[in-house]
Amino acid sequence: MAVKIPFATVAQVHQDNVVEDVFFTGLLEHCQVNDNDPQWLQDIRRESKSWLSGLAVPTKKDEDWRFIDLSSLTEGNFVAAPDSVDVVSEQPLAETAHSRLVFVNGIYNTELSDLSELPPGIYVGSLDNLPDDCNAAEYFAKQPGTDAFTALNTAGGKDVAVIWVNKNVAVETPIHLIFIAQAESSASFAQPRTLVVAQTGANVSLIEEYIGTGEYFTNAVTEVFVQNNARVNHTRLQQESSASYHIGKTAISQARDSHYTISEINLGAKLLRHNPEVWQQGEQTETFLYGLTVATEEQVSDTHSIVALTKPHGTTNQLHKCIADDRAHTVFNGKVFVPKEAQQTDATQLNRNLMLSAKARVDTKPELQITADNVKCAHGATVSQLEADEIFYLRSRGLSETDANQLLIDAFAAEIIDRIPLESLSNRISQTIEQKVKH
Repeated sequence: MAVKIPFATVAQVHQDNVVEDVFFTGLLEHCQVNDNDPQWLQDIRRESKSWLSGLAVPTKKDEDWRFIDLSSLTEGNFVAAPDSVDVVSEQPLAETAHSRLVFVNGIYNTELSDLSELPPGIYVGSLDNLPDDCNAAEYFAKQPGTDAFTALNTAGGKDVAVIWVNKNVAVETPIHLIFIAQAESSASFAQPRTLVVAQTGANVSLIEEYIGTGEYFTNAVTEVFVQNNARVNHTRLQQESSASYHIGKTAISQARDSHYTISEINLGAKLLRHNPEVWQQGEQTETFLYGLTVATEEQVSDTHSIVALTKPHGTTNQLHKCIADDRAHTVFNGKVFVPKEAQQTDATQLNRNLMLSAKARVDTKPELQITADNVKCAHGATVSQLEADEIFYLRSRGLSETDANQLLIDAFAAEIIDRIPLESLSNRISQTIEQKVKH
């Protein structure tokens, strides 16, 4: 019998909200089903398109969206991103020479990708070339939760990035997925889609990165399936254009004795919304969620997570940190659900926020809903500024006020950045934060 999750993960219908309805309708006009796709994929896309046609973009009247205003997104006139563009990327691609899978405007780019050093027993590439013995229909769009933006991606995604690791295969070097958004003369939108399947006993590390230039809307969905006794180490870096909008869903299903870790870094975009959702569907599963958001100027960055421990002996540990400067607005809403069936579980959740400006805004709402009676659970949130006594101590040791402030900011962020498995990437992130936040 399936365990019911009481959290609302389906967008509500607003018949009186004409603007949002027009917005979705306009985007759906660009979502054409490809007749060359497998029949099962065509059916899923048509079903999602039909379901979405009755919904509107969520507003602040919806509990899960009450902290942010999507009106600037819905007022935009976005057109489908071109399939072929001349890529102009400010980020170096050569630093990830091991295995690199590049998508431009949601389309697989073979020239920028490098899969020459992949070990046997793993497939990395587009869904179009997936081997016949890999049954993607069993996994694609099969996660428990859904919402309007996920349905939009399912209805109109042009391509799918696939990482498929066979049983008992261990991949020693990280696999780097890079999604580049390239807007041209008009505002565009692209819908990257990723499917990760780690079969029984597999072990893989992946880096999912979003970059781009210009004004655009990225609507991304990543589905991760971690089977029995498999391990997935997932890094998600969002560093998109300051004129862009990014809405993303990362949905994870874990089987018995599996281990999943995600480290997400949110640096870019004018407006960001990321929804990590973890469904522990087997006993003795382990889940670790680490996050760092750095927002400056008038950025809005919202992380809404769900962790559902539905079986006994599950473990989850979540630490999300936010740095808010200038007039930026950061949001964290984390939900941990422990039903009666999830006895002897251990769940910890902590949100720490650092405010660097009196005009910045932080909203934090950690939540636990527990009906099991034999568990160990804790949650909390803190909001603070740079400590005057710590700055005084560092200045007494010869540091300038600017250097002292920067050292404390770096130390606050390092706990998350140090978990990134690629040293060159973690160094680049540290440098970006130092340039982004100067005090």
